[in-house]
Amino acid sequence: MSAVLSLVGLTVAALSPGLGNFATAIALGLLGVDARLRLKVACVFGFFETAMPLLGLALGQQAVLRFGGVTTTAGAILLGLTGFYTVVSAVRARSNPGRTELHTWGLLQLCLVGAALSVDNLIIGFALGTYHTAIVLAAIIIGTASVALSLLGLELGAHLNARFGQRLSKHSELLAGVVLLAISAGIGLGMI
Repeated sequence: MSAVLSLVGLTVAALSPGLGNFATAIALGLLGVDARLRLKVACVFGFFETAMPLLGLALGQQAVLRFGGVTTTAGAILLGLTGFYTVVSAVRARSNPGRTELHTWGLLQLCLVGAALSVDNLIIGFALGTYHTAIVLAAIIIGTASVALSLLGLELGAHLNARFGQRLSKHSELLAGVVLLAISAGIGLGMI
């Protein structure tokens, strides 16, 4: 695979978890955020969104060494299942998810949200690791995309009306799932 195609594939793969975070950040922004909370979200999401793909990449590369090329197929299947789950979750999402006092969230609650949001990054990292992707480059691209889209989502959510923000959040998550399904199909068909 050429370096340019690899970089394009990696960037597209980074958009999926980034769009998932974007959707969540819009919902958080609708609840109201201040500068302090933005900084906390950026730090927590940045840590998890960079650490989880690193862990996944390392696990994927170790799986290839241990089990051979069959792990690339397993990685593609995991991506497809994650994409399918994301699409189903977006379609089933309720249009009015109850309000919460976001400003009362502590670091532990943000870490739990960050860890939950980054499970797909772990799976994406694993799949990319089975595909001989550069670990540091992948972590930087995935982490940067996730943090940037999270901060953009917080800002948009803070300035959108609730109904439009909820729709945009739902469609962003749906798009994230479709991107994962497309990457999975591309790997499965040997196009990526």
